[in-house]
Amino acid sequence: MAPTKTHATTVLVVRQGGKIVMGSDGQVTMGQTVVKSGARKLRRLGDGKILAGFAGSAADGLTLFEKLEAKLKDAGGNLMRAAVELAKDWRTDRILRRLEALLLVADREHILMLSGTGDIIEPDADSAAVGSGGNFALAAARALLAETRLSAREIVERSLRIAADICVYTNTTFSFEEI
Repeated sequence: MAPTKTHATTVLVVRQGGKIVMGSDGQVTMGQTVVKSGARKLRRLGDGKILAGFAGSAADGLTLFEKLEAKLKDAGGNLMRAAVELAKDWRTDRILRRLEALLLVADREHILMLSGTGDIIEPDADSAAVGSGGNFALAAARALLAETRLSAREIVERSLRIAADICVYTNTTFSFEEI
């Protein structure tokens, strides 16, 4: 019997008004069943100076948080250098290569999306998202960034709510981190 595909989540980060806010929903599904509604998919890393969120397998996302934390220590807290080193390992290590998750990480200077194929993407805009509802949340965030004077927290919350209205794998049990 093949394993049941786990779908998970929407993670969004916005930089606005000197603040960086990352938010996530809490839903975890297996097949067509919601198995958890309040999962925590965000972490502070690098002595609280870096926000990180994952979409995909929970065990794989948590493993990647640990690996990134170690790379941050080796790189003296430099997010870009740590991300490059993690991406190298993730792509070439036989075990890490099988991890099924995406990372979204941010500090005051960078917003990065990381994948197991070696991608390190720094978006042009002050927002990025991953997960099944990521494109919905990202579109909403970009519109709100361009058209309003809302705070970063308000933009993230409203954008996640819009994504939850559209994506069946996203709920309204939100968590947030801010620097």
